[in-house]
Amino acid sequence: MKYTQKREKNTLTVSFKANAEEWANFVMRAYEQNKGKYNVPGFRKGHVPKSVLESRYGKGLFLEDALYICAQEYYNEFLDKNKEATPVARPAIDDKSVKMDDKGVSFAVVVTVRPEITLGQYKGLTIEKTAPQKAKAADVDAELAKVRERNARFIEITDRAVQDGDRIDLDYCGKVDGVAFEGGTAQKQTLTIGSHTFIPGFEEQLVGFNIGETKDITVTFPEDYHEESLKGKQAVFTVTVNGITVKELPELDDEFAKDVSEFSTLKEYKADIKKTINDRYVQDAERADEDKLYETVVNNTPIDIPDEMIEEQIDQYVEDFKYQLASSGLSIENYFKYTGSTMEQLRKDHRERAEKAVHTRLVFEEIVKTENITATDEQVEAKIKDYAEKNGTSYEEFGRQLHPSDRYYFENQAITELLLQLLKKENTIA
Repeated sequence: MKYTQKREKNTLTVSFKANAEEWANFVMRAYEQNKGKYNVPGFRKGHVPKSVLESRYGKGLFLEDALYICAQEYYNEFLDKNKEATPVARPAIDDKSVKMDDKGVSFAVVVTVRPEITLGQYKGLTIEKTAPQKAKAADVDAELAKVRERNARFIEITDRAVQDGDRIDLDYCGKVDGVAFEGGTAQKQTLTIGSHTFIPGFEEQLVGFNIGETKDITVTFPEDYHEESLKGKQAVFTVTVNGITVKELPELDDEFAKDVSEFSTLKEYKADIKKTINDRYVQDAERADEDKLYETVVNNTPIDIPDEMIEEQIDQYVEDFKYQLASSGLSIENYFKYTGSTMEQLRKDHRERAEKAVHTRLVFEEIVKTENITATDEQVEAKIKDYAEKNGTSYEEFGRQLHPSDRYYFENQAITELLLQLLKKENTIA
């Protein structure tokens, strides 16, 4: 095998040559692999001589397969000898480059490779420190409101009709043109009036219903309703109100503080909430500063990223999204149906995120290589132990289930942590 290589940006072209003897060997291998496909009268299947097949079907019968075998073998041999060439897509034979004659064959393989990276400044940077927010009275009130909601109770109402804000228990049966439709009938359903969880006009018409009362209400489905057969259709719902409850929030006083916290007074509890919020704001500011540092490091190294790498990252995001939908009992097809979106739009929405993710990964990997950052066995084991504990599994049990190849994931985590520590140590946030 003889070869030459030429690189233009992220495209590597490798030109190969095989002499007559080498090429004849590949043609014979193609014949051996394919001779069993042909039936020729007077010969057992798989035993027809090569010359007979070529005479019957043409001299070029095995040349295409021979070229494929040759290209695959030579390309793999090239990669073994040139470790710095890292393909990021499938190789392709340049059809225009193929030449066959009595001297042998020559052809070129074209492949997209990992981009060459020249690191920009990643040490000695100064990042302006973000001033953390300060907790306001409104922040404390908002947190108290959440706690009150979590500790609310519902009181049964028996002496009045439905009002806005009530939580009601109801039965309903919906019909379009006198025919019940799928999903339009339910019993013992809970609905908060004013929550706008049902179609427009439904909840408003329930105000004034008495407990045990059954009435018909008429609504019109929106034109953009997710179910095609119901878009813009008028429906009649027969509704029965079974019961009414109202939410009762606890009073904001010292007793409330004692019930929901370790403090004896509401004043102390509020002070603790304020401190917790301020601590969170400080952590948020610190994370924002770290993100600015990492973003600056990445942006200091511009890279011409192959589109194939971005598309591959988008593929991963789409698969993750499908998994999230499936865990909620929804297929990607139904998601598109309900939202009116498309796969093309979904991929477009993820493109900027994918470009940033690939850019960051490439820069960080180059720094790891330049700084020769490696993780010790102890650091990897610490990551494994931490993962096991967070998932409620003993370190020993998880270790028994762990496949040797899975250690790469935890090793990469440990290396990433070491990289981020280096960046924070070598740069200033002030």
